[in-house]
Amino acid sequence: MSGADALTGTYRLPCPRLGETRVRLSSFRELERLPGTAHPAVYRVTFACGCDDDHVALVGHDALDWAPLGLDPGTTYVNLMTARSDDLADELVALASARIDRGEWPWSFFCYLEDVPRAVTPSSFRVLDGSADGVAVAVSCPTCTSTSVNLVSRPHVDVPFHTDESVGVVTTVFAEEALRTIDGLRAELMTATVDERRLTPHA
Repeated sequence: MSGADALTGTYRLPCPRLGETRVRLSSFRELERLPGTAHPAVYRVTFACGCDDDHVALVGHDALDWAPLGLDPGTTYVNLMTARSDDLADELVALASARIDRGEWPWSFFCYLEDVPRAVTPSSFRVLDGSADGVAVAVSCPTCTSTSVNLVSRPHVDVPFHTDESVGVVTTVFAEEALRTIDGLRAELMTATVDERRLTPHA
């Protein structure tokens, strides 16, 4: 099973040529929850590797959704105030909790069917297609289960709590099982109409 590193914002995944590689969430291409185990759930992830090929890895729910926030204990840092090694998770949990209490969420998207922004985690992502301009993300809404496609910046996907002020939204409601492959997403994007929607309130 693969894992994530909150300090570098990357997932550690197997590569047949390199042995192991580190990729950002925006390098993921397809995510599918596998039937069977639920605690934790396991996802089949296809990702674009640094070796210029696409590979498949299995990623647990905790590693996919929560490890990028650094909430797992075990990583330490030297506290310059005390000259002791402290658990980094304590600091990151406090930071994440404070931001969530203020109404911020690590990841968000715009649900076209409901016409509202929604908080999500990476396990809600279905298909991603990255380019130099940003990332097209097909997201399954945790509330209504429809699939919406958002056009966002890479930091919006890769950096928890970085939220684009506005995003492009494909003006189509997709069924829950739609857009299961990157080819399907690309085909939809070829003819899509895109509107701009705000994710963050006006300053």
